[in-house]
Amino acid sequence: MNLIDRTLGTPRPLTLYGVEVSSRLLLGTARYPSPQAMSDAVKAAHAGIVTVSVRREQARANTGVRFFELIKALGVRVMPNTAGCRTPKEAIATAQMARELFATDWVKLEVIGNDDTLQPDLFGLVEAAAALVKDGFKVFPYTTEDLIAAERLLEAGCEVLMPWAAPIGTGRGLANPYALRSLRQYFAKVPLIIDAGIGAPSQAAQAMEMGFDAVLLNTAVASAADPVRMARAFAAAIEAGRTAYEAGLMEVRDMAAPSTPVAGTPFFDLDRP
Repeated sequence: MNLIDRTLGTPRPLTLYGVEVSSRLLLGTARYPSPQAMSDAVKAAHAGIVTVSVRREQARANTGVRFFELIKALGVRVMPNTAGCRTPKEAIATAQMARELFATDWVKLEVIGNDDTLQPDLFGLVEAAAALVKDGFKVFPYTTEDLIAAERLLEAGCEVLMPWAAPIGTGRGLANPYALRSLRQYFAKVPLIIDAGIGAPSQAAQAMEMGFDAVLLNTAVASAADPVRMARAFAAAIEAGRTAYEAGLMEVRDMAAPSTPVAGTPFFDLDRP
């Protein structure tokens, strides 16, 4: 499969599990100052997918029900996630609940293994992914840049991977660009979505320039002084980064290379009349 279509002036559409997604920017729906700010940010970003935590919103009882209705009213594809789940059993039960609630078999799968870093439990993640795929789910696993874990998730039936850039909410950007490049090159035909750790539009553009297919954001937009303007900034950065990747970035050189050739350049004697 050719990953780059150089005949297009704009980034070509993203296809996930056979569905064409309108934007390469995915937005989370938590931590906004108000529901209206969240709705406005999603519209400003032209987000193709929004994610929502089923466990967190269910804990809010009636407020959570109203929030779910607001999410559905956005008119974009909703992808529930299993945020907060610590075991495969919890994650599977939450995914099944989400399928009933949102009438979708898409799920962002999280199985958290460490409370300080929110790093996924890769063993539990693979176990839960395999069970959900068998149950008919289209699984989007939140994982690390680990190549072996990626292979196991693909063997389990996942068709998309969501590696972190850095721990959730840190805003540190691409903490291990070497490993992320390796992942991108090793799984050249697999859609890879950067998930977690992106804090600035420049970091999102860097990920897209490396060839990643999309970026999922939440905190960087939701916690901004102006979430709507920040959403626009990220949307522009992601489009620019992807366009640059498809156009073909110049190679990095160790030595200078003149943009104007020296050979054949006329020299003028300024002392002569």
